[in-house]
Amino acid sequence: MTELQPPQAAGGIGIRVLRKEDVRFLTGRGRFVDDLERPGQAWAWLVRSPHPHARIVAIDSAEAARMAGVVAIWTAADVAAAGIRPLPPILTLNSSDGTPMAGAPRPLLQGEVVRFVGDPVALVVAETRGQARDAAERVAVDYQALAHNVEPGRARAKDTPAIWAHAASNTCYVFEAGDQAATDQAFAKAAHVTSIDLINSRMVVNPIEPRAALAEYDPAGDRSTLYTTSQNPHVAKFLLCNHVFDLPEQRMRVVSPDVGGGFGMKAAVYPEECLALWAARRLGRPVRWTEDRSEAFLADSHSRDHVTRCDLALDKDGKFLGLRVDTIANLGAYNSTFSVGVPSVASVPLMGGVYTTPAIHVRITPVFTNTVPVDAYRGAGRPEAAYLLERLVENAAHQLGLDPAEIRRRNFIRPEQMPFKTGVGTRYDSGDFARNLEDALTLADYSDFERRRQQSEARGKLRGVGLCTYIEACGLGPSPTALARAMLPTYEMAELRFQPSGKVTLFIGTHNHGHGHETTFSQLVAGTLGIAFDDVEVVFGDTDKIAFGRGTVGSRSLAVGGPAVVKAANKVIEKGRKVAAHILEAALADIEFADGRFRVAGTDRALTMAEIARASYLPRNFPFDELDPGLDETAAYDPKAPTFPNGCHVCEVEIDRVTGEVAVARYTVVDDFGKIINPMIVEGQVQGGIAQGLGQALLERTVYDSESGQLVTGSFMDYCMPRADNLPFIVFATNEVPCTTNPLGVKGCGEAGVIGSLAAVMNAVVDALRPFGVSHIDMPATPEKIWRVIAGAADKS
Repeated sequence: MTELQPPQAAGGIGIRVLRKEDVRFLTGRGRFVDDLERPGQAWAWLVRSPHPHARIVAIDSAEAARMAGVVAIWTAADVAAAGIRPLPPILTLNSSDGTPMAGAPRPLLQGEVVRFVGDPVALVVAETRGQARDAAERVAVDYQALAHNVEPGRARAKDTPAIWAHAASNTCYVFEAGDQAATDQAFAKAAHVTSIDLINSRMVVNPIEPRAALAEYDPAGDRSTLYTTSQNPHVAKFLLCNHVFDLPEQRMRVVSPDVGGGFGMKAAVYPEECLALWAARRLGRPVRWTEDRSEAFLADSHSRDHVTRCDLALDKDGKFLGLRVDTIANLGAYNSTFSVGVPSVASVPLMGGVYTTPAIHVRITPVFTNTVPVDAYRGAGRPEAAYLLERLVENAAHQLGLDPAEIRRRNFIRPEQMPFKTGVGTRYDSGDFARNLEDALTLADYSDFERRRQQSEARGKLRGVGLCTYIEACGLGPSPTALARAMLPTYEMAELRFQPSGKVTLFIGTHNHGHGHETTFSQLVAGTLGIAFDDVEVVFGDTDKIAFGRGTVGSRSLAVGGPAVVKAANKVIEKGRKVAAHILEAALADIEFADGRFRVAGTDRALTMAEIARASYLPRNFPFDELDPGLDETAAYDPKAPTFPNGCHVCEVEIDRVTGEVAVARYTVVDDFGKIINPMIVEGQVQGGIAQGLGQALLERTVYDSESGQLVTGSFMDYCMPRADNLPFIVFATNEVPCTTNPLGVKGCGEAGVIGSLAAVMNAVVDALRPFGVSHIDMPATPEKIWRVIAGAADKS
């Protein structure tokens, strides 16, 4: 096996290279699923339930079937007759007592009971999208309404209706970690306990590109092709072939071209793409579906939605002794693809944060409600962990009269303690958390904050500052560990395919949906092989072109895909050395490689990578009995452990006393992402994550009416997304502490911005409101909510 070597300095590694994919994106030449057109295509539209919970008495599609352009209308009975199975979760877990979880796989169409507003009950296919939509409105469904519940906090109450008969108290499973006895002892001897009841609010993801699918069927080869807006086409193919349909995998191709934002929501597999695929096979013609924005609110997976009680035990000097967390996590009505593990195995390993807290006990109870299924969203469990812990730490500092920075200093894990095993069993390999904090405080001019607070007060404003020192996990960990609970491994594959000219194409199983992967991976290939950046092409998102891959989730692309790329490149170099040794008539041991040249040691006799490629593909003097022509190589990398990016966010807000409006006045972030390939792309990823964090903290709010079960915030008229004028200038810096468990030393950056920003922003808001006796408010900190706090305090005075 070829040993991984670090990339060469050539090729632009570590510098700001402009994104090569932006040439097509900024000139309108991107290729998205909805851009695709096929001769003879038909359009699909879904009939969706208007009820949160109801029994289906009858479905009458006769009138709709007679409407112009209607090709077919199918219901759950047709799906069942075809032997199509529900969509399963990719992960299964047992409760802490060993009891299997209460599974709730998601049917493609509902035939007996609907369980949330938007649950699909029929599929209409017509010649045009408008005709399909019009006909769907004429499908008459007779419902018998059932009692419902949309509140996770009430899911386990005795008088709450059952969403699933087999799920006792609407509970999917109960997950526990840590040492309960040790934690109880820590609280018993604590000099101080800080407690918070908090909500991590439900989010609608709203990527720029709505979901879409285009399915084709070739009867000559009995082969289906699905074009879909997926972050991980191989996962989609695996589930479709092996768990939904009985399709040989060689007869299925899944293509995910350019994707306009995924954020975890497009990692899930949905009924609509499955139905389009089935309809195309049934009709023998292409079938396409594209959701509109209103449908996206009802049909895309939502995220977060946790209700938590958390407590922190401290000694008299502010040293953390114990942490207790009890969370009810809303799964919605069904198990979505990744949803089962998000609140537990994705979140709990980070509950220790960056602190030495010796005793921790965590209980997570995922529950079913009559709401849209919940799944991964940027950070997927790690923002929830960081938010609750950093809100506790900030409150504890104020209650003990300590500076929030000082209480963190007293509890940080120190570099010399690495590797460090936390109270929930997670082993961190590297990090300098105190350095992140001190650098961030310096850049934020933290020592001069009180002067800025006084200046704000002079202008009739309230000013607050908030800190968050976070850690996350990327890469999903080793495949054997993953396969103990999940259907699929976590390794990644990369193939380098050369042309005789020396230009190279990288085929990789990760996916690019706004990350700049074409640029970053080109830098990595160019730097390792010593070739020109522009001589590298990157191909992704096509299961016919890439053997296998896990797509882009969990900030795994560089942490797992990057080593696979370099491993394949080192195989190329090793073969190139053999070719060079033959051509240059030298011993293999004397062939050195550096800066894209194979040189006989101690001489000026050398061949470039391009010359080796030409000699390999157009052989005039080639050792056919020893080597095969060409330089193509494939490699896979399985992560030894997760990587642990970490950092510090410092946020300052200014609040208008009259309107309650919050303005983010200053924002500083220092991150440790290990080795950085392109600082510009890293900054863009962090800034995008911070924008999403600010959206959740200050603006975005998903509201279900408890009486009707309707989604009240079902459009941008009611759901407020962040805009450019909500965002501050962000001061950004990094500390590169190489990861010791990753051969490139990289850690991942895609989700860090949102993980650190939630607590930083809300800590700043609460700090500004402390003069009014406020120690906690839940997200989002809207102007109305803050105005009521200020007005209420004025009334009391």
